[in-house]
Amino acid sequence: MRTEVLLGAAGAIAAVPTAALLLLLGTGAAAPGPALVALAATLAASLGLGAVFARDLFLLAETLRHAAQENATALSHAAAAPRLPPMERIGLGIERLARSLAARAAEVGRLLRANEAIVENLPDPLLVLGGDRKPLRANAAARTAYGADMPAVLRHPGMRAAIDRAFDTGARQFTELSVPVPVPREVHATVIVMDPPLPDGARAIVVLSDRTRERALERMRADFIANASHELRTPLASLIGFIETLQGPAADDLPAQRRFLAIMAEQASRMNRLIDDLLSLSRIEMNEHQPPSARVDLGALATKVVAGFEPAAASRRVVLDLQVATGLPMAVADADQVAQVLQNLVDNALKYGREGGRVQVGLALAPGGGRWPARPGVLLTVGDDGPGIPRQHVPRLTERFYRVDAGRSRRAGGTGLGLAIVKHIVNRHRGHLAIDSEEGHGAVFSVWLPAGHK
Repeated sequence: MRTEVLLGAAGAIAAVPTAALLLLLGTGAAAPGPALVALAATLAASLGLGAVFARDLFLLAETLRHAAQENATALSHAAAAPRLPPMERIGLGIERLARSLAARAAEVGRLLRANEAIVENLPDPLLVLGGDRKPLRANAAARTAYGADMPAVLRHPGMRAAIDRAFDTGARQFTELSVPVPVPREVHATVIVMDPPLPDGARAIVVLSDRTRERALERMRADFIANASHELRTPLASLIGFIETLQGPAADDLPAQRRFLAIMAEQASRMNRLIDDLLSLSRIEMNEHQPPSARVDLGALATKVVAGFEPAAASRRVVLDLQVATGLPMAVADADQVAQVLQNLVDNALKYGREGGRVQVGLALAPGGGRWPARPGVLLTVGDDGPGIPRQHVPRLTERFYRVDAGRSRRAGGTGLGLAIVKHIVNRHRGHLAIDSEEGHGAVFSVWLPAGHK
């Protein structure tokens, strides 16, 4: 191929001077000897120039080949350059263009990889659909949330209808789904059609936002308002009834007045406790996102709190046993809130434990790993030897106003908010709460709190 180029270039270069010499010889204007010498020199020069021209053409062809392959490395390591000035300028132009194209291609590649990384790490599940409305790919959140159940999600009637509308109209579509797999979820789906489609055939994307937590919170708020209203309405109705009785039939009945006033005082006290607990819970929730930073000596705090319960324990003939391990580190905590946790747990143990039994309060260095975090922590435990809690009730004990035995709780003066307050305080401390109980063998409440420096 290179020889053919060489001969062609030499012939093209020698064509004009050769034709001129032959014309001079034919007309007798030039002597044969000098004309033949000139013709030979012309042919030799043409071959030399043709060789340079052919070499330059070959080098330009190689440059174009590397440029077509976007091989900037090969261009930068080229061993030779064209010799003829015009060819050299063309070669330099091709190299600059090739390097510019290679840089742009590299930038496009980086942008594509960055876009893929962004999509892959989006917190919401995202699916890419082809023109046949089948999934082409899914990001990590979608694979984690739905896995093998992804086709079932796309077959949901509400989802299919939204996808059909999006493909038919080209407009963004929204729908709310109740997805039963792999676990029940409330999902807000958005279908976006891409026009024009992507080169890989992607025609639309589906974004699935999990709204299960928001829906649960909405239901919880509604339940909370209903429960709070009910809890306040009962003692208010009692107070109103007794006041009407005292104003009417019992206006002159001193024994009845004393009895009714005692009941009224009890109901008012119950309302006061309920309002105090509601306000306390509200304050805790307001600051739940801000963990405490103070260092607290839990041993000294527990000693003070437990001492305050000695009269209540004596009235039920309960032994309060406090065990504090030596060398405990300081806890990262809010002293008032931890005291409230301990008060609620000890109060519950005294109310619902066995009369004449034992309540054990313990503080120890938390074992790392297992059910507790591996980092340093302090473990607070409160246990009783009462009747215990049925297994089915344990997961719901920290719900607001949830009671295992509503009648017994009200008789004992409980508001149904004590363990909810404990849970939110523990959450604010970035701690952990565990409840262990077996019917007939009492209950143990354990609170893990992060440890600080001594």
